[in-house]
Amino acid sequence: MDTMERYSGHRRSERVSTAAKGEEERFGLLEEDHEKLSQYADSDELDWDREAGTRQGDRPRWRPSGFRIAVIALLIAWTLGFIIHSFLVPRKAEPATPLTATLRPEEDYILDPNWNFTAEPTTREYEWTISEHEINPDGVYRPMILINGMFPGPLVECNEGDEIVVRVHNRATNATSIHWHGLYQNGTNWMDGTVGITQCPIAPGHSFTYRFKVDGQSGTYFYHSHMSVQASDGLVGPLVIHSSNEKELQKVKYGEDRVVLVSDHYYDLSSELLMQYLSPNSENSEPVPPSALINGRNIRDCSALPNRRCDASNSTHAFFDLASDHNTRLRIINTGAFAEFSVQVDEHEFRVTEVDGTAVHPQSIHRLNINPAQRYSIILTPPDPNKGLYWMRARMITHCFATENPELSEEVRSVLRYWAPGTQTTPSSKDWPEIIDVECRDLNTTTLSPVLAIPAPDTVDEHIYLRSNFEIRDWRLSRGYLNASSFRPDLRTPTLQKLIDGTERKQEFIESLAATPNGINTALFNASTHLVYQTTSLRTIDLLTQNFDDGNHPFHLHGHSFFVLATGQGYPPVSLYKDLDLRNPLRRDVVSVPAYGWTLVRFVADNPGVWAWHCHISWHAEAGLLMQFITRADEVAGWDVPEDFRTLCRVGGIERGAAPDDRIWVGS
Repeated sequence: MDTMERYSGHRRSERVSTAAKGEEERFGLLEEDHEKLSQYADSDELDWDREAGTRQGDRPRWRPSGFRIAVIALLIAWTLGFIIHSFLVPRKAEPATPLTATLRPEEDYILDPNWNFTAEPTTREYEWTISEHEINPDGVYRPMILINGMFPGPLVECNEGDEIVVRVHNRATNATSIHWHGLYQNGTNWMDGTVGITQCPIAPGHSFTYRFKVDGQSGTYFYHSHMSVQASDGLVGPLVIHSSNEKELQKVKYGEDRVVLVSDHYYDLSSELLMQYLSPNSENSEPVPPSALINGRNIRDCSALPNRRCDASNSTHAFFDLASDHNTRLRIINTGAFAEFSVQVDEHEFRVTEVDGTAVHPQSIHRLNINPAQRYSIILTPPDPNKGLYWMRARMITHCFATENPELSEEVRSVLRYWAPGTQTTPSSKDWPEIIDVECRDLNTTTLSPVLAIPAPDTVDEHIYLRSNFEIRDWRLSRGYLNASSFRPDLRTPTLQKLIDGTERKQEFIESLAATPNGINTALFNASTHLVYQTTSLRTIDLLTQNFDDGNHPFHLHGHSFFVLATGQGYPPVSLYKDLDLRNPLRRDVVSVPAYGWTLVRFVADNPGVWAWHCHISWHAEAGLLMQFITRADEVAGWDVPEDFRTLCRVGGIERGAAPDDRIWVGS
């Protein structure tokens, strides 16, 4: 990776604000240098007319040339035009790149207690500058890529039906993108943020505006970069959509609403780790995270990390001040790249009330297993008797790790305080006595049923079987495969652009629909690197994924929620379809396929667009464990897309920060 550039500036609010003109010029943020104003020079001497014998003290007269008059008039006109434009044309200033990065204050993740759930739909606008900083979330300093100089990213909070507008200014060294995880993007597929599939990356020094409506869904979501493994460098944040009937969906009353991000935390840049992971002889040995964070915070013992620059003197645990007279909703999101977590609150049972945006009837548990990209809402009830201080523990399930990391600290804690005498901040609460499950598997959700009951369709149009595995092929490279296809993105021509950008391409797409209205598109795509299944009209799809790997895979479907019908170990039983309960199965967008096991999901392919189905372990996705669906392809064929979508693909630098090409190891 290129040496990281640092830019100076001052911190601004994430929200749109007005500011002085020329932020980019002032702070040197543009990719290309601006041309300086021409220096007008005249080689002629000033023409002083002096009469012969002029008395000393007579003032000479300056006679301006025609050229000088023209220059002065031009400058006056330009100045007047600038003043008029400044007053008459409204402008939104880009937030300047802050000098020093900071950790996000805890209160930023407390949802607005006075939120109007029934407000008229509105547009909520954000201005984000992406830049590079060095910061020590748990004491260890490391380079990170942040939004407006703060970690983790800002909370996006809105109502169902609102429009979201986010202006992203990339002032980092590498290209980037923002994926809005779990959002349907119905009618705005090109805003999904998936590099090589729905968009080209945002090149360094360039900007892009995401604009979309959030319709037909509510609950807990998040956003993250979909460029390589960049999200693990800090480009993540929560997104919450409120429903107008929130009280009916949530069956347990609560007085406070908070976001809790849990994540593994690496000390080295993702680009370095990815190069090691994809190199020959790695045999799918994923980088093991040395640490973990809750809301971007932890405290490490620097003496145990002699090879790291570490200062934990100002580090803190995440701290939650809770009221003792009402319940609290915690929206827990695993924003990590690899690790599954077991989350608990000492001496508390809690009730699960939401799964990936789907409100469910409450179920009491005291340990929550959560895989990368999954979200759960839990309701905490103050204990009786109340000790005042309690630990929240999030433990990485280390049994999933292929190798040992001597720097590993598997548990991260935060503090829950209902009350405490004096200045005490260290709990004495007791851990639950049960042994933590060492298997990497999903929370048992078979008893969770959605509050809004929707039966799964009882007839299916398409049955798709996917064999998921890792193989070592040419040059000893270990890669992920779905039915012998290992995804390699085309950064210059993403799938969506290949389908609809240009008359010739669009005609080829239309011809492919006539040949294969439903099935694998081999007319436009090489299935060895782009396994693309297309459907026309309204189709119901069963997706049976068989995992031949020794690790659990949390698979995510873009643009849809699916019904989780069944999962198990070994091979699916012959009686699989006889035993399905279709009355009200759980709906979500991330499901785990267990090690040497299988999972069956069903979804209605009713959302036109190009959508990824991929493992959300970031290393696996970059190793190729991804396929694509083109749904309602007959509608997609008639699309035209905004010009700025095409513009992204025309600029230089969009390959910066991408995963290494396999060809660099040819011959090694």
